[in-house]
Amino acid sequence: MSLKTPYLMFLGDAADQLAAKTASGVVHWRSEICIGQLRLKGCNADLGLPEMTLEAAVNAGAKTLVVGVANRGGLISKLWIDILVRALEAGFDIASGLHSKLADVPDLHETAARHGCKLIDIRHSERLFEVGNGKKRRGKRLLPVGTDCSVGKMYTALALEREMLARGMNATFRATGQTGIFIAGEGISVDAVVADFISGATEWLTPENEPDHWDIVEGQGSLFHASYAGVSIGLIHGAQPDALVLCHEPTRSHMRGLLGQALPSISDCIAANEMAAQLTNPKSKCVGISIDTHHMASGSALEYLARLENEYGLPAVDPVLTGVEKILDNL
Repeated sequence: MSLKTPYLMFLGDAADQLAAKTASGVVHWRSEICIGQLRLKGCNADLGLPEMTLEAAVNAGAKTLVVGVANRGGLISKLWIDILVRALEAGFDIASGLHSKLADVPDLHETAARHGCKLIDIRHSERLFEVGNGKKRRGKRLLPVGTDCSVGKMYTALALEREMLARGMNATFRATGQTGIFIAGEGISVDAVVADFISGATEWLTPENEPDHWDIVEGQGSLFHASYAGVSIGLIHGAQPDALVLCHEPTRSHMRGLLGQALPSISDCIAANEMAAQLTNPKSKCVGISIDTHHMASGSALEYLARLENEYGLPAVDPVLTGVEKILDNL
């Protein structure tokens, strides 16, 4: 995959900030290539970037319009088609990580062909994968797992990779979702892989390596989420993680998108993920807890992290508020 930069981030009519988590992640980790945002009427997300029209963005040098919305079901809204067509007419490539393919929208396909622009559906790999085999391979792997979706698994993985590299360790972030691929420039969106091949695709993504090399694998979903647990279990088995980091957002009243389903306890989640991981790596264990505390006051957040450390005997961090050094010290 080759994406032209800089990016103009398209937020469409995102209902809330979390719906724009793809764009937020790209801006957080690659702010130098994100020059502006384009929002439609009714959009309730804001990246803090300059508001730009297509024309202004072209004049500023933007090359690719990135669809930065991660809506339920991963659909291309009919409300977006007009502005996306106009973007192609203005010379933009369009890149999307949604389940729905840009290339399957006739107006977009025809306009892109007419203007020589690219439609890049990064979620959909043309590579064929084998089924997982569970065979032990050299190298080390760390996988963040979660009590729910959208609880900071990618942020935790990227923060761990950054700190490892700062310490002179041999580490590589392995992207498994659309946002991670936009950031890393490569990877596999495992939730678009046929179920039987998820573990095999993850084995391919995290191949045998040097004994001291760490693959930091981007986590997906949650074993406790009725909608997405299937992706999580395949990823866990294929990654064969030596280490797990449990991610959690403590202010939620229910699982994301499932109003009637309560969040699991941290202890239950650690136990279930360790059990699942030990199928392909009997030595796998949780080495830390990563908490998204941005809805909590800083004082309350630090107290909460301290309570978790006392209760579970594991380092508890917020990658943004405290950094992840404690987890690496434990590792």
